[in-house]
Amino acid sequence: MMFTNKDLDQIVTRGSNLAEIEKQLNHFRKGFPFLKVLRPATIGDGIIRLNAEKVSTAVKQFTQKVQQGLQPAKFVPASGAASRMFQSLYTFAEAAHSDEEAAKLLREDRFKSVNQFFNQLKDFAFYRKLVATLDNRISEDGHPRYCEIINYLLSDKGLNYGFLPKGLLDFHQYLEGPRSPVEEHMIEGALYGADNQGNVKLHFTVSPEHLDLFTEKVTEATPALEIKYGVKYEITFSEQKPSTDTIAVDPENNPFRLSDGSLFFRPAGHGALLDNLNEINGDILFVKNIDNVVPDRLKEETVRYKMALALLLTDYQDRIFSFLQILEKKLVSDEQMAEIIEFTEKELCIEPIDNQYNGDESTLIHYLYRKLNRPIRICGMVKNEGEPGGGPFWAQNDDGTVSLQVVESSQIEYNDPNQLEIANHSTHFNPVDLVCGVRNYKGEKFDLLKYRDPETGFISSKSKDGKTLKAQELPGLWNGAMADWITLFVEVPIITFNPVKTVNDLLRSEHQPL
Repeated sequence: MMFTNKDLDQIVTRGSNLAEIEKQLNHFRKGFPFLKVLRPATIGDGIIRLNAEKVSTAVKQFTQKVQQGLQPAKFVPASGAASRMFQSLYTFAEAAHSDEEAAKLLREDRFKSVNQFFNQLKDFAFYRKLVATLDNRISEDGHPRYCEIINYLLSDKGLNYGFLPKGLLDFHQYLEGPRSPVEEHMIEGALYGADNQGNVKLHFTVSPEHLDLFTEKVTEATPALEIKYGVKYEITFSEQKPSTDTIAVDPENNPFRLSDGSLFFRPAGHGALLDNLNEINGDILFVKNIDNVVPDRLKEETVRYKMALALLLTDYQDRIFSFLQILEKKLVSDEQMAEIIEFTEKELCIEPIDNQYNGDESTLIHYLYRKLNRPIRICGMVKNEGEPGGGPFWAQNDDGTVSLQVVESSQIEYNDPNQLEIANHSTHFNPVDLVCGVRNYKGEKFDLLKYRDPETGFISSKSKDGKTLKAQELPGLWNGAMADWITLFVEVPIITFNPVKTVNDLLRSEHQPL
């Protein structure tokens, strides 16, 4: 009733779904329900720990499976803008109107990180390019040109890093020059993602305004990397679909309108990328964030564990597929039924509701078939050392069953003392290190959109043209969007997780040359 005919035309034109928009409006009014966590997943209770021998064996066996025809592909969310990396520099630039004033401000504790940035400016991989844009003069009369350095780093006067996506910044320095995250992912893909013909399928999700820049970078880097690693790249790009944007509302939960009276829609977070992931072809899909890369000297452990997770996934798939073939015939012996139940509970960590096994055989077969015939993911988990990220928990599902879930903090009801206590005992967190199986036992692709939980999401406060609005994110790609997948957790070394959230993260030893 709140939409005009003009609104309905706008909704149809952008490819949005009216029923979905009405659900979004309802979520604004009622909020999202919390997820009931029962206990944190820990080593031996939901998290698998692989010893060095198992990892080495898995690497060899995965290589053999690839040679036998397994088709890997790599999916990298890369649409994030780099502007948030430089928030401290933006704040500093607003406060400092001259180099003299900047020098004084740098003595204050609130600009400690900016002081570190200037003190170690030569340690950034982009240093030489930055100096070149400043006509090789980063100081005058011995005094640093603080304001101009920031301006030339962030604006189109120089490197334009405030506009560029994170994936195209210079992260790491090598003898032959700097390298961006996109190039690092291309190399990773060659090391663990090539098929038996040497083809490396890489897919990056990008923003429309950055597509040409990504294409240019990849085109430039491909020839030398193909020769060096003996591979052939098949690199594709996609954009977050406008149809996945969510409607914005005003503080009273009415649709937010622009000055021309039209409805306002916003990108719905990384959960919207489920549509993009759903279109990728491959037997197994590696998923990893664009900023989680390291220089060549540290890649070995990442490569080993990626291959180990992939081998583990294919091993579980083989067993799941064999059980599904038995269940499909609906003639299951007592011995087979007991084996399938034990595997589902003890190894796949899917706990049934009370009295699940008291029904007739056909009901039990239907239950087991439903639980086994789903997409599967192996999620690397690292020990919690203070980094932000969702955590691994045992959680109760809508159907009353219990399974492993990646749970974001916004999904936990911290006002409940019991839930708070459980959350505080979490030992690991999610670094977005996934290997996904997206085909069923008949070799057909799952429709991933059928395995998400639409009742998860996040509401935040934003502004547009000086007016306050409320925005809504879709279920996150690795929590709500994959809530109905078979999920398994494996501990991975902390060295495999080196995200770059602020520019000074590039000064960490893991991102520096020896």
